This record gives sequence, C-alpha cells and structure tokens, in this order.
Amino acid sequence: MKTLIVLPDELGAELKQTIPARQRSRFISEAVEKQLRSLKFKKILKQTAGTWTDKNHPDMKTQAGINRHLGRIRGWS
Repeated sequence: MKTLIVLPDELGAELKQTIPARQRSRFISEAVEKQLRSLKFKKILKQTAGTWTDKNHPDMKTQAGINRHLGRIRGWS
C-alpha cells in the first residue's frame, strides 16, 4: 500500500542523511510497526490494571505460593 506521509523538514533531511534511499520505506514501516505495538501494549495494560489482586489469588501472596503455582503449571510437581 502506498501512503503519503508528510514529515517536518528537519526530520526528513535527517532520514535522508541516515537511511539509504532504497531502505527508507522499510525503515519507516518498521518504526511505525514498533510504535503501534507499543501503543497496543499500553492500552492492554491500562485495561487490565488491577485485575490481579491478593483477594483474587490468595494462594499467590508469598514466594512459596508463587513457586507452587509455577511448579504446577510447568509440571514440576
């Protein structure tokens, strides 16, 4: 897909100086993808904040409880 993106002059000049001509689209694509992943992750963190509480998981209040839980799900016990 072709998309027209307008960059500030200074940023465009730095991009041209730093990234070779045939690699700029890939560079921009990877940067956008990385930023979108970050935004999605932050959104999910915000939506799920507070869902894990001691009240919901009393068996996980101590390190020993956490170790037992990990042992069960990893097949150690």
